[in-house]
Amino acid sequence: MTVTGRPIETKSSLSVRKKGFPAIAGHGRAGEAQLVSSKTSRVRSGSKAAAAVAPTTPERVLVLIDESIVAETINLTLNHGVYATRGAKTMAQAVAVIEEWHPHLAIIDMDLANDQFMRGINPPSGTNVRLPVLALTRRGDLKTKLVAFDQGVDDIMTMPFSPEELLARVLVLTRRAYGDKVKLTPVIKVGELEIDILNREVRAGSSHLHLTSVEQSLLYLLAANPGELLSRDQIMDALWGADYVAESNVVDRHIRNLRAKLQDDWHKPRFIDTVPGRGYRFIAEFSEVDEPS
Repeated sequence: MTVTGRPIETKSSLSVRKKGFPAIAGHGRAGEAQLVSSKTSRVRSGSKAAAAVAPTTPERVLVLIDESIVAETINLTLNHGVYATRGAKTMAQAVAVIEEWHPHLAIIDMDLANDQFMRGINPPSGTNVRLPVLALTRRGDLKTKLVAFDQGVDDIMTMPFSPEELLARVLVLTRRAYGDKVKLTPVIKVGELEIDILNREVRAGSSHLHLTSVEQSLLYLLAANPGELLSRDQIMDALWGADYVAESNVVDRHIRNLRAKLQDDWHKPRFIDTVPGRGYRFIAEFSEVDEPS
């Protein structure tokens, strides 16, 4: 396959505290995080003679998706595991990332990837080298899923997705492929907030706040795109899907509920800023947290 173009480098100002692991710092926006070079072997499966070699550095994840806010949400969510991500918006860019970076896992928007691409990144059975693939799709029908599995994907999720389910599926795929125990960090720090993905809790100082599934997804969406204006339509599409029909104030209502739990005064916001007539943006800065000595 001829490769044209180069993968897009993203920048994310996120530095996350990993208990027992060094922080993974990002370097970009719109779909990619820090590039971590490694000589770790590619996945090896389908061979009785050779087992997969477990990575010794943060596992590298390719994210092929052309929606920046969704790509950034994936990047933030994967900070709960020891993962480094790099993104692409086209199949050509994805192929370039695979050839140069040798990721351990690919998260791929099936609406962007065709059959030729899927069969190209995973050679026919009988070869040793194989890249595990988690497919994302906006179509949840059985035919779409069966076609995806026939093309070689290992798992498939319907968008929109919840952060906790995405993380769980990535953990399962990497553990299954490599046989290693990828560490899960339930709590990550975002500015003054500590987000517990398993218990759907946010800790702000001494306060422990329980979130609903929608509120947690909304917080991840906003926090993954700091400083970026997200319109109500963008938020609705990301959380409920483009075909979802709801009352006009559904986004405002959930923003209001989330603000109340965060004790975030909309007159003097610390976390969620309102841009009148346009939407919302997350204003808290991601801060680097020193590891305890």
